[in-house]
Amino acid sequence: MAADLFQSEVWFAHLLAHGFERRPHPVSLSLAPGVCLPLMQQARGEPLSSLSNYYSCLYGPQGDASSVAASQWLAAVQAMKQLPGSAVVRLQPLDAAADWLPRLETGLHAAGYSTDRFFSFGNWYQPVPPGGFGAYWAARPSALRNSVERGRRRLDKSGTWRIDIHSQASDALEGAIAAYEAVYAKSWKTPEPCPAFMPGLIRLAANEGWLRLGVLWLNGEPLAAQLWLVCQGKANIYKLAYVQGFEKLSAGSVLTTALMQHTMDVDGVSEVDYLSGDDAYKADWMALRRERIGLVAFDKFRPSGWLALARHAAGRLKKRLRGIRGR
Repeated sequence: MAADLFQSEVWFAHLLAHGFERRPHPVSLSLAPGVCLPLMQQARGEPLSSLSNYYSCLYGPQGDASSVAASQWLAAVQAMKQLPGSAVVRLQPLDAAADWLPRLETGLHAAGYSTDRFFSFGNWYQPVPPGGFGAYWAARPSALRNSVERGRRRLDKSGTWRIDIHSQASDALEGAIAAYEAVYAKSWKTPEPCPAFMPGLIRLAANEGWLRLGVLWLNGEPLAAQLWLVCQGKANIYKLAYVQGFEKLSAGSVLTTALMQHTMDVDGVSEVDYLSGDDAYKADWMALRRERIGLVAFDKFRPSGWLALARHAAGRLKKRLRGIRGR
């Protein structure tokens, strides 16, 4: 079993099929029976990289990598060295605390690679306290709680409103997908680079039991929509949007509160994860922050590898010197 939905076979298959504007060349690097490292080369001559992009909130081996021994990682790295583009390998975004990561790094070093970790993005998350949503909500900043209450009162004054939360495939799901896309089109967000990705992900999530698609309706029109993915005790806040011009109604915050209560008290999750980004508002909803990282590896015994390593080291030094001068 995968440690995370973003490391599942169905996730990688959907990403490869619908998540790239230009389809990459995929490679599956076997680690152990039932466990592999999904990689890709975006185009001939480019580095080997993780099968991930802007749709990916976490990356890691497909399957349960906890039992993969150091010797198996070394064998996999040695096999990887035979692949096109493997003089430079780039993997992201990674959990810096993942137990498989040091074993991969050890294998890379033993095979002649030099490695470096780098910052990918901040990740805000919330362990669910004893007492569930009630305890969680009482600990939130008063400004946030008051904003949600004002939003509810303003929605009441604006007409008839409701929140629907879809969690499985049904006759109503296609209407909910259309509502999500309508809200997104009227929001501040740029259009999806791969239009088929999100509707397909919603249908996939419904089939896998991950889906929590919330839609807030006002007077029969969708005003806010959010896609949450619940898997293995964690609620992942994947996408959210609201219609521009109605900010005073706080529809997005009202909907987030409803989904928080549902996932904590109905689904019984142990953690809620805002996934990627250090947006200021996330600190009001979440108590803790961690960082997702990337790993880059350079083959020191191939010219393209050590030349890329030299450029990488020079870039690191230049950035450090700018930081010193800026103090």
